[in-house]
Amino acid sequence: MDSDKKVLIINGPNINLLGIREPDIYGNLRYKELENLLKKEGEKLGLCVICFQSNSESAIIERIHKAKEEKVDFIIINAAAFTHTSIAIRDALAGVAIRFIEVHISNIFKRENFRHKSYLSGIAEGVIAGFGINGYLFALKQVSLLLNI
Repeated sequence: MDSDKKVLIINGPNINLLGIREPDIYGNLRYKELENLLKKEGEKLGLCVICFQSNSESAIIERIHKAKEEKVDFIIINAAAFTHTSIAIRDALAGVAIRFIEVHISNIFKRENFRHKSYLSGIAEGVIAGFGINGYLFALKQVSLLLNI
């Protein structure tokens, strides 16, 4: 199904190591497999899913800016460690005024104290954490509801 509703899924640092890095926390699914899963699920929901991953804060900010030009309808973001440190990513999201959902594979509140603070949550439509990669699927379903598809 083709859709004109574009959803950009942004993944931050070390998400490219899915399936390799701490599988007890992040699972065994590889990043490319995650991308394929999300694109297929998006198609089922009538969404055009665009995936982007970077270990660079500046590249993530540039991608958020580009989303505005591309008329992206919604963003799902797992900013990973940048969640807890990047006012610049928050400012980019606020600046483009594209609604977004914050996703975390692990439950950040069951982890180290420094992971309990998110610079993004206060401007997000919602936050999904602790459900592994299913969190992305929950977010896609919620996006389809919010966009009335």
